[in-house]
Amino acid sequence: MKNIIQNINKAFDHRIRLGIMSILMVNESADFNMLKELLGVTDGNLASHTKALESENYIRIEKQFIGKKPNTRYSVTTEGRQAFKDHLDALEKLISKT
Repeated sequence: MKNIIQNINKAFDHRIRLGIMSILMVNESADFNMLKELLGVTDGNLASHTKALESENYIRIEKQFIGKKPNTRYSVTTEGRQAFKDHLDALEKLISKT
């Protein structure tokens, strides 16, 4: 049990980042308002956590206009999908050993 938490990814240690990744893993994409509503967070909180995941190259952020309204969409990258799966595997191993 020496390295039991070795493969737990620190990028996913916050509940909001965990929620963002969980939503994006089961949806092709999600827009800002959908994530905000599902997670019950403020604009600033969501923005800072999505930027953190983007900086790790775990999510992709696309900004566009729909009509005259700005729209921001998020999707998980291939790297992010694998990192999140590895994180979940590490959590399952941790749970099964305790």
